[in-house]
Amino acid sequence: MTFSDQRKLREQAFEIFVKRGDNYNSNNTNATLVSILQLRAKKAEILGFKNFAEWSLSNKMAKDPQKTLDLMHSVWKPAVEKVKNDVSAMQKIVDDEGGNFKIQPWDYRYYAEKVRKAKYDLDQNEIKQYLQLENLREGMFWTAGELFDLGFKQVFDVPVYHPDVRVWEVNNKNTGVVIGLWYFDPYARVGKRSGAWMNSHRDQQKIKENLLPIVSNNCNFIKGNSNEAVLISWDDATTLFHEFGHALHGLCSNVTYPSLSGTSVARDYVEFPSQLLEHWLATPEVLNKFALHYKTNEPLSQSLVERIGKAANFNEGFATVETISSSFVDMKLHLTTETVDPHEFEKKVLSEINMPSEIVMRHRIPQFAHIFSSDGYAAGYYSYLWADVINADAYEAFLEGNGPFDKNVSERLYKTVLSVGNMIDNEEMYENFRGHAPQSDALMRARNFPVEKQ
Repeated sequence: MTFSDQRKLREQAFEIFVKRGDNYNSNNTNATLVSILQLRAKKAEILGFKNFAEWSLSNKMAKDPQKTLDLMHSVWKPAVEKVKNDVSAMQKIVDDEGGNFKIQPWDYRYYAEKVRKAKYDLDQNEIKQYLQLENLREGMFWTAGELFDLGFKQVFDVPVYHPDVRVWEVNNKNTGVVIGLWYFDPYARVGKRSGAWMNSHRDQQKIKENLLPIVSNNCNFIKGNSNEAVLISWDDATTLFHEFGHALHGLCSNVTYPSLSGTSVARDYVEFPSQLLEHWLATPEVLNKFALHYKTNEPLSQSLVERIGKAANFNEGFATVETISSSFVDMKLHLTTETVDPHEFEKKVLSEINMPSEIVMRHRIPQFAHIFSSDGYAAGYYSYLWADVINADAYEAFLEGNGPFDKNVSERLYKTVLSVGNMIDNEEMYENFRGHAPQSDALMRARNFPVEKQ
């Protein structure tokens, strides 16, 4: 979708992708998801709530479904305006090349990449030559050491569930005290689920004895030949840091009860530490030390680092629109108690918010595994945006101080967020770190969206 210059092929791949679970064959999911929605509405009624969304948010940081809708609407308009500007730049390239068509969803990524190259002289394939998986892993370790005084020592005397899995003992560098084990499962294999995620195999607790956490980060990179560097994209590198943020949340836990340990926080708060850690990938300190060319071992040039920085907000309109549109549909699905027709419902909600025709939802209803595989993210997909607000506001605490590696701020983050699990209300927890409630203006600034004056 990003690099193929065969438009018909892009369209074909796009159509196959967006129609997953919606082809009226044995794999069609529509009847199943309607049944799930009906059962959830009944569950909420039995528990004394008007709808499933109200029940789901009753123990979340947001508390009220309307608060999540208000947040989505506040970000939606500037995001759509950004998309319009980006599409205009893409359409100009189409016209200049003699193309006689309007940008369609299967064209978006392809022409966005052309705009990126033209505007920022930034080629994703060029960056990829510097992003070696093992170097980035070391970069994550170094970042955790600089921020939280954590050390990582590979160990070989513990059992693993697959030969590709490796294990590190995590300790406090100052005291030498071991705080947990980190498993790394980076490669794709038959039978392994797709994507990237963090697992907690054992939660930290101190009920009868001090049980240390055992967590893993799991990815699906293609394993290279022996002694061959595995190169990954900038997006994959960002995801790597993101999932490591979840791992640190589990590893740094210091509570009594396992049910309150590590990442056992509200669903709309759990993404905060992980999204926050993404910022450190782009810091010059990390790039200069760990983004080394796989052939020459030379670090990224300063000009390329600067271009990456300038392009940091590129395509934020697209990413925001495709995510928030899914969040709107999710929340609206779980606010209704009526039986829905998935196609008509999706069409109606997207029409109400004036969805740009050049973009589709990140997850259409028939394949929306986040909200239908379990109740976990049901009426909760907004949490990524909610956590984005918290994350943007929190990162400004570092920028207001001495920069990304400000020791005082990172120590406060450790004491008030990473180590306390779910022992106190998450909103109170955040205010203990930041000194105020999360402010959405910080997200607007982070994404280079206009901030309305009060």
